[in-house]
Amino acid sequence: MNSKETKEFQAYTKQLLDLVIHSIYIHKEIFLRELISNASDALDKIKFASLTNPNLLEKDEELYIEIKLDKDARTITINDNGIGMTYDEVIQHIGTIAHSGTRNFFENINENNENNKFNETKLELIGQFGVGFYSSFMVAKKVVILTKSPFSDKGVRWESDGNGTYTIEEYDKHKRGTSVILFLRDDEKDSENTDEDSYSSYLEEWKIEELVKKYSDFIRYPIKMEMTTFEENKDEKDKKQKEKREIKVLNSMTPLWMREKSTIKKEEYDEFYKSTFHDFLSPEEVIHVKAEGVIEYTALLFIPSKAPFDIYSPEYQKGLKLYSKSVFVMDNCKDLLPDHYRFVKGLVDSPDFSLNISREILQHDKQLRVIAKNLEKKITDTLISMMKEKRDTYETWFKEFGPIIKSGIYADFLKEKTYLHDLLVFESTNDKSHMTSLDEYISRMKDGQKEILYISGFDRKILENHPQVKASIDKGYEVLFFLDKIDEFMAMNIPQYKDKPLKSLNRAESDENKSDILKDKEGNIKELLTLIEKHLAGRVNKVELSNNLKDSPSCIVSSNSGLSLQMEKVLSEIEGQKIPKAEKILQLNPESPIFKRMEASFKVDQNSPKIKYFAEVLYGEALLHEGLLPEDSIEFVKSLNSLLGEN
Repeated sequence: MNSKETKEFQAYTKQLLDLVIHSIYIHKEIFLRELISNASDALDKIKFASLTNPNLLEKDEELYIEIKLDKDARTITINDNGIGMTYDEVIQHIGTIAHSGTRNFFENINENNENNKFNETKLELIGQFGVGFYSSFMVAKKVVILTKSPFSDKGVRWESDGNGTYTIEEYDKHKRGTSVILFLRDDEKDSENTDEDSYSSYLEEWKIEELVKKYSDFIRYPIKMEMTTFEENKDEKDKKQKEKREIKVLNSMTPLWMREKSTIKKEEYDEFYKSTFHDFLSPEEVIHVKAEGVIEYTALLFIPSKAPFDIYSPEYQKGLKLYSKSVFVMDNCKDLLPDHYRFVKGLVDSPDFSLNISREILQHDKQLRVIAKNLEKKITDTLISMMKEKRDTYETWFKEFGPIIKSGIYADFLKEKTYLHDLLVFESTNDKSHMTSLDEYISRMKDGQKEILYISGFDRKILENHPQVKASIDKGYEVLFFLDKIDEFMAMNIPQYKDKPLKSLNRAESDENKSDILKDKEGNIKELLTLIEKHLAGRVNKVELSNNLKDSPSCIVSSNSGLSLQMEKVLSEIEGQKIPKAEKILQLNPESPIFKRMEASFKVDQNSPKIKYFAEVLYGEALLHEGLLPEDSIEFVKSLNSLLGEN
């Protein structure tokens, strides 16, 4: 038998515990929902494991969750006869937060602390992260776990007061399952909490029954508790109610998704979502469908209102829960959701699924593919409806999840998912307070305008002052702002929308679109343009004239093919990869005063050092328009000072 070991929590686990214990929570009652949900998961796992190993369950064995209250000891115990944990599993799951979003979680908290917004956002942050077991310490000064796995001969005892360390040891436990024992905190003196909100209130049977009904009524296993009940005394002489103790099942156990939609309230959907998927926020949309015919299934899907912190992590688990006749089959069935809808939570229940087939076969089942296709269309229709009917809500939601949808367009090499184009909304020059769809852009296009114009960057204020944007607005054209890193990559797979080509203002015009006057001008000063290219060798690939710069003397664009400047900036953030360079073209405004001064100096002396100064200043200013600093800021300032110092 192992001796008792004392271990420290993983660093981020310590931070989470500190946050849970020492912050003020409006909803500390949520601990019970989390622990019951964990117990339900353990029962699901033993039931699934028994499909391939029937000996794990005794014949007709009942799976259940039990709650015990002890007022004298001030303890709440949550028992289950589920899968249990081995010694190593306890260390892995309880002593460590194995969660890829942990770092982002705490960075977000620190950021909100700096901005004095923590009190407003903490529940939202905690909910997205999913505190799970650690929520116990909101109400408990000490927690003990007694657990035994069917795959281990010994049980495990774990104990902690939440102050950074825990003890763990083997002990004799004969029955499979887990008991979580909470030693409640003492009630706070001079607290503003009412008696119903005190720690002691969680030792009241009526309070526990109320919380189970509120948060866990749809758990598929009976949640039992011994309670005091009353019945009428049959003795006519004694009219007092007779008191007795009996085991009572606290939850209805009716799967929410099997009920008729018309009988389900929004609050019931919200609580089911929060309880099942560990979110403190209500979902933005609920999709509840029942399909009958060749393939029969029920689907209950939720579109979250906030993106989880690890949504972009490779470890993020997409997929829906799978059931057959309300019996759990598997978690995270990936084939039911495309990557661009990986944020959707929910479940699918179908009597057509076989419970005795392997996961691998199930995931490639033809029926599964048909259901997945139907669900994808339903999700799309729901999002389009949200865009049309709840526009402000949709725009806020799209800022959270838009990059994920855009990634689906970028990955669509066969260009089959054009329906995703209808979900896109962008900021534009039309209205600072609202975003616009591609359809709405087309409806406002000026007579004779053939292209949908956009410009890429990361700062709207900088882009609003971009020479190409100003010139387009002068002509009466609206410009879309592509502000997400993925936008330009996405645009490669949208060559046109409803016969209107998309055109980037970050890229150069083709030579065919240049006016004859401009071509003649370039021909006349070819030697000057060549000299500027020589001065800027290695930094620009070409220097040309443009009539689209309005009052700006210069700007940087990319060639019509290959990597753009914005793409280069995004790819340069990827460590350990050699990134190709964008072909940079320096465009000059032949009507600007600085260009005319440079042209005059060139005519007087083709070897004048001023030409280099002019080239450096024009190039540096073009970079600043892009939100970039000159590569050699000292040379830029030196050139600027030299020109300013002229008599």
